[in-house]
Amino acid sequence: MTPLKKISVACAAIAVVAMLAGCSVTPTGPDLQNAPAPTFPEKSTMAKLEERGSITIGTSFDKPLFGFDDGSGTPEGFDVEIGKIIASSLGIPEDKIVWKAVEPENRESAIKLQKVDLVVSTYSITDARKLEVGFSGPYYTAAQSIMIRNDETAIKSRYDLSGRPVCSVTATTSTDRIASYGAKLVAKDTMAECVDLLRLGDVVAVAADNVIIAGVQSQNPDEFTTAGDVFGRDDYGIGLPRRDGEFRDFINVVLEESFADGSYEAAWDRSAGTVLGYNQPPAIKRY
Repeated sequence: MTPLKKISVACAAIAVVAMLAGCSVTPTGPDLQNAPAPTFPEKSTMAKLEERGSITIGTSFDKPLFGFDDGSGTPEGFDVEIGKIIASSLGIPEDKIVWKAVEPENRESAIKLQKVDLVVSTYSITDARKLEVGFSGPYYTAAQSIMIRNDETAIKSRYDLSGRPVCSVTATTSTDRIASYGAKLVAKDTMAECVDLLRLGDVVAVAADNVIIAGVQSQNPDEFTTAGDVFGRDDYGIGLPRRDGEFRDFINVVLEESFADGSYEAAWDRSAGTVLGYNQPPAIKRY
């Protein structure tokens, strides 16, 4: 039952009991704090997490706007907000979420070795990854972008990268894409390492998802800009154990409800939306 329906029922009850003519209310969106406790199938992942009372979520700690830790130990960003929505649907409050930093090269292993319960970390859904882990979603669609120094004059687009050193993070979709344009790939474990190489002039560009590039630029507007148009497509999904279809389906429903009730857009507005415009979420594909 939605909050608006609950309010309507409350109004009717007051009218009957007190014989009043009206009950004026203003809808305020889903009341996550006072929502009734969820009920889940016995022995399901959802039931186990609810009973445990906590959840461990893998996310990025070095990607401004989506998952970034300023040194407090608690990351902030759109992926973090999506994780909070999922936790709330399990009856788990924010202070019972354990955030674990994951890098692209260890996301699959973190899931398979049960170091995390799920991964929300600009995690592009690919056929190769679907052989190792499961995905809910997608919940966001990104594209590829090229970041250069503000004083760079020779690089106008990805077509100017042939034979030039370009940094990209290991085990991301960007590595294969940028190599297809003849760039000399310099692979690093983290985005921060790539940014440092670009700053030092050891590479001419950094290739990454456009929203990741936008986050870096938002923190360093006087240093970096983009070259050319965005290209390619990456659907972000929630990574989880491959054979846990029940958990996957549950998260898909949670995502769809967040699209419909406004909590997804509100999550965007208070994170990535401070810099980027809002786009309608993609349709859930149920992999």
